[in-house]
Amino acid sequence: MKPSTNRMLTRIKAVYMFIRKNGTVTTQELVDEFGITPRTIQRDLNVLAYNDLVHSPSRGRWATTSKKVKMSS
Repeated sequence: MKPSTNRMLTRIKAVYMFIRKNGTVTTQELVDEFGITPRTIQRDLNVLAYNDLVHSPSRGRWATTSKKVKMSS
């Protein structure tokens, strides 16, 4: 796997864990927490949403779904 792909997957996992730990969060909170652009966060959230791991209960807010996730390193 390319280093850039590995970094992206690590970041997406961290975003998921942050949302899971904090409950419902805003896109801006994620931007502030991870220090990346809103566009990058949106791409990460799209990947998580496509895989049914997060949903947006209202515009700009994100929460995890009840889908079971097995975490590995």
